[in-house]
Amino acid sequence: MTTLVCFALKEEAAPFHAVAARKPGIVTLIVGMGRQNAGQAVRRFLQACTPDLVFTCGFAGGLNPDLKIGDVVFELGTQPEPEPSPETLIAAGAQPARFVCADRIATTVAEKKQLRATSGADAVEMESAAIHAVCRERNIPCITLRAISDPADEELPLDFNALSKPDKSLDFGRLALAIARSPGKIGALLALQKKTRLAAQRLAGVLDALCQK
Repeated sequence: MTTLVCFALKEEAAPFHAVAARKPGIVTLIVGMGRQNAGQAVRRFLQACTPDLVFTCGFAGGLNPDLKIGDVVFELGTQPEPEPSPETLIAAGAQPARFVCADRIATTVAEKKQLRATSGADAVEMESAAIHAVCRERNIPCITLRAISDPADEELPLDFNALSKPDKSLDFGRLALAIARSPGKIGALLALQKKTRLAAQRLAGVLDALCQK
């Protein structure tokens, strides 16, 4: 059985690489941020290989105030019926949730509240809708599995949308300029880095348990 595990960013995937290296049949793919990048990357991959299962993984922003940093949440695709089952996912340490796939990073508490009110979702991310759509075309089971990197009641220290290139990758020149203009943000950025590292480790732990099934 071949399982494709997709991440938008290499930082999301880093703790899982050691897991994947010792498990045959596990392939990781960095798809880039946003629906367009994710859809194109998965389509290119499927031209050469058809996996039995696809995970769309990475970070998610919390919309449900009950979700905390590092919580791992999942949502099954609509068709076909994926395996592992919800019971297996829960046993591995994940909890069911509803996702909304947005076109921009939700950076403020107000934006998260608005997304929660309009979608009823528990978490927000930017790639899974496109990956699920490609998998439905190919009749490949797909599961969203994400770790909360910033909860509903927490704002991001910078507006990363304004610091992104047209392809949604981070513009490090703009980031450096933003930090130079607001050096007081450095502490918050370091704290965010610590939180995202924890989220990535928790996600890798759940994936490790699932890949043993």
